[in-house]
Amino acid sequence: MEESLLSAVHWLLGMLALPSVGLSAIFTVSLVSATLLPLGSEPAVFGYIKLSPDMFWPAILVATAGNTVGGAISYWMGWGAERAMQRWKEGHTPTPHPHPGATETGRMRGRWNERAHDWIHRMGPPALLLSWLPAVGDPLCAVAGWLRLSFWPCVLYMAIGKFLRYLVMTASLLWFFPGQV
Repeated sequence: MEESLLSAVHWLLGMLALPSVGLSAIFTVSLVSATLLPLGSEPAVFGYIKLSPDMFWPAILVATAGNTVGGAISYWMGWGAERAMQRWKEGHTPTPHPHPGATETGRMRGRWNERAHDWIHRMGPPALLLSWLPAVGDPLCAVAGWLRLSFWPCVLYMAIGKFLRYLVMTASLLWFFPGQV
């Protein structure tokens, strides 16, 4: 049993090491990890580069592209959710007694919510330089869509932040774990 599992792992690693399959796998893992699904792509990028050190820059660029496309998908999900809510609100009459924390538009505005909303509006698309942050970055892309920030500047700042993350994380991992596979 243990031997068959080990051979399966070696087969999988061998498949991922092929440049034609490996880079598409890096793109897919990076894209999926940029949505609201809890998946980290850094181990896949690091493992691929350990298996194919000459593919450092292509892997970093492909991971950046996949993660940026995933961030753009999150942006459009936020944009669509905001539009759906607006349509829903148009079809429903307001309640005669709104919640005490609601604004005149009926939107809930707690202290943290209000600070975050104001900060993102003040920063605009450059706020998406932080889209690389764990737990915060993916929802930040969706919030940018919800707030209807300009799409292409948002994508540009997402790409810069995500590129720097992959570059720093992968280089750091290679420095901490320099041994050969």
